[in-house]
Amino acid sequence: MVMFKVAMGLLSAGALFAAVPALAHGQEIGNDLDRCGASVKGPALLVDVRGFAAATGKVRVQSYPATKSAWLAKGAWLNRIDTVVRPSNGGMRFCMPVPEPGRYAIAVRHDRDGNGKTSISRDGGGFSNNPAISIFNLGKPSIDKAAVKVGPGVTHITIKLQYMS
Repeated sequence: MVMFKVAMGLLSAGALFAAVPALAHGQEIGNDLDRCGASVKGPALLVDVRGFAAATGKVRVQSYPATKSAWLAKGAWLNRIDTVVRPSNGGMRFCMPVPEPGRYAIAVRHDRDGNGKTSISRDGGGFSNNPAISIFNLGKPSIDKAAVKVGPGVTHITIKLQYMS
């Protein structure tokens, strides 16, 4: 029963990613690592995503303002990167620009078969600060656990993907 509740929580979190319209309040961007290069002043998050269970499918990385009302809310994301999974040494790197220094949070979903639908038994996900997902938070960590401070430059974070199987 506990695993079922956790799975349902992950499904609801994954459904948030799948249900967001393409150009809701945010912008779809390419993964341009030059935006996080040494000559760039930022602000931006350099996000290393680790722990891909398979080198298949698609990965979605979304940035959010670190507010309770915006965190994982439909259409409230700032920028989104959707791309084919091509891990190197088990991970991928993303550059996520943000509008100004402040507090932000990142959500990642690995859609293993690339069908755009969340499969509890196959797909994975993760959040900035790597908070645990449990039945108590229904697969959606609080913004306080996921928020990271971004300064005027490039802030580096690592997100470990979590899978049910």
